[in-house]
Amino acid sequence: MSTPSAYAELVAAHARLYRFDHLAAILSWDRSTMMPPGGSAARAAADAELRGLIHGLRRAPRLAELIQRAGDEALDDVERANLREMRRDWLEANALPETLASARALAGARCEHAWRSQRPANDWSGFLSNFREVVHLAREEAVHLADATGLAPYDTLLDRYEPGMRTAVLDRLFGALQTWMPDLVAHAQEAQRNMAVIVPAGPFPLADQRRLCHALMEVLGFDFSAGRLDQSAHPFTGGVAEDVRITTRYDERDFLPALNSTLHETGHARYAQGLPRAWLSQPLGRPRSYAIHESQSLLLEMQVGRSREFAEVLAPLLRTYLGERAGFDADNLHRLLARVAPGRIRVSADEASYPAHVIVRYQIERALISGEIEAEDIPTLWDEKMLALLGVDTRGNYGDGCMQDVHWTDGAFGYFPSYTLGAMYAAQWFAEVRRTTPEIGSQIAVGNLQALFDWLDANIWSQASRWETSELVCRASGTDLDPAHFRAHLEARYLGAH
Repeated sequence: MSTPSAYAELVAAHARLYRFDHLAAILSWDRSTMMPPGGSAARAAADAELRGLIHGLRRAPRLAELIQRAGDEALDDVERANLREMRRDWLEANALPETLASARALAGARCEHAWRSQRPANDWSGFLSNFREVVHLAREEAVHLADATGLAPYDTLLDRYEPGMRTAVLDRLFGALQTWMPDLVAHAQEAQRNMAVIVPAGPFPLADQRRLCHALMEVLGFDFSAGRLDQSAHPFTGGVAEDVRITTRYDERDFLPALNSTLHETGHARYAQGLPRAWLSQPLGRPRSYAIHESQSLLLEMQVGRSREFAEVLAPLLRTYLGERAGFDADNLHRLLARVAPGRIRVSADEASYPAHVIVRYQIERALISGEIEAEDIPTLWDEKMLALLGVDTRGNYGDGCMQDVHWTDGAFGYFPSYTLGAMYAAQWFAEVRRTTPEIGSQIAVGNLQALFDWLDANIWSQASRWETSELVCRASGTDLDPAHFRAHLEARYLGAH
């Protein structure tokens, strides 16, 4: 029997890692959806044990030897791309001690579980007692990664979610946004000031909303044989491509939170379900980056979901599942969904003011990781930035302020920029779809999204991590990321500019 090649051994090792990652993903999903509160401590310990095991497998010394040998083997272009991603994964894993990976998992699980009750109680001091340890461990991770890469500490965390992205680029992109976005928001509000909008009156029974969300997911092509929808405190998408778990949250007084988060998470899910099956167990088969992932969710939630055309699809769905109510006509729904009204909550933010929420979080977490501020300083800084960027007063309201998101509870520093980068990519994708399929608007109006999904499949989903991000973007749309598409989209939708 011949000895397997170094590359073949690497493929087998990563297939094993993929199966462990599947288990970890389902543990995480269960913790947020089904697990009884009394299981929290035991689950956190089990999760930390599993993540420590996974981390140990990722940094096994044998992999370094195999990666070196595989580089000298006769590999095709796809295999070399997979080897590139294997090397990236190994380098990150080896920068971090196994004990640190376990400690971070344990601290994150504790903080997130407590956050679920602390947020509605507006309990900042209680949250802080767990959060300090999460910050401490994130800083420790950043230092280890910086030592291994030569990057600045925050850049190393950013690179986890957006390989190749740096704060210098974000500062330029976000700085440019801040020069024109406040005026756009103000002008949009002025244009909408005398626009009559009916807010449909509740209550909206949760069972009816669940049926509505399932029906909406069917319109969007979600494969229920390979996934499911559940409820959690904060909407998310988890699992793996063959077993996608998405969640939403419901409010009997308002159907929009569940509707919008289901649109958003189904965008993530379609990307996951569209990844090439032949590559799934390999680093090559992962989504390209978190911003590319967010571009899929924001394309459905914002580009499609808040368009006048899609209101024609939503109107009959709402009447079918929530009953006949004033305001459930397409014209009013579009005005309701496209209303610009800056507020405290990021996930409920209008499309025009949403980037300001991201900028607030980016600026705070960058200062936090660098040690310029401590966890105790966040509320004051949050209040100042929300008032300056959005004109919103958040003083004393921690639950709808700096405690509103789940991301920091788990130490996911570096993630938030992906949302606005994703919005920019989404606008660029949709501009290309409109260019190649001019009739896409009329197709969407009758619930036919096949041309859109065909384009996404060909250019984004099927490519997975085959290309570095900039090359993927150029291949899909002809140019690298161009934020002009995002501005043009917002001006066309909210100011009538063409």
